Amino acid sequence: MMEIVYGFIFGFLSSVGFGIITNNPRRTLVPAGLVGAIAWIVYIIVGWFNHGLIMPNLMGAVVIGLLGNLCAILVKAPVNIFYVPCLVSLVPGAILYDSMKNFTLGKDSLAAYGFVKALTVGMSLAIGFIIAETIANKIYGRLKQHINQKESK
Repeated sequence: MMEIVYGFIFGFLSSVGFGIITNNPRRTLVPAGLVGAIAWIVYIIVGWFNHGLIMPNLMGAVVIGLLGNLCAILVKAPVNIFYVPCLVSLVPGAILYDSMKNFTLGKDSLAAYGFVKALTVGMSLAIGFIIAETIANKIYGRLKQHINQKESK
């Protein structure tokens, strides 16, 4: 239970912090933080049931994609404003670092394993965003129309 609480707090803080670093508009920081926190909780929970790296990253990316699109509609901001800071905690930076370190130390087999692992995580993130965009285009089109109709009245 405490892992989820810590995951929420640090997922929120990392998304907001990276949003500040990348100069996101202030009105998007809290929604981006919430999306990042929820995505990290999903990553943790899926990781409990699936001990690999692919499924937790895939599901985290799907959550970021769906909630990021929803926030983009509600806050009226580009969806990339939500994607970029929320994705930071899922990017396999530590795996790539270890791979480069192993490569420079002459441990070629460990380096190759790490590179393949990082590539797999990156592909699962990309596929998660594709799945989320497909679902969001089907679901959120009506929401956009509804919001636009209310504004025009």
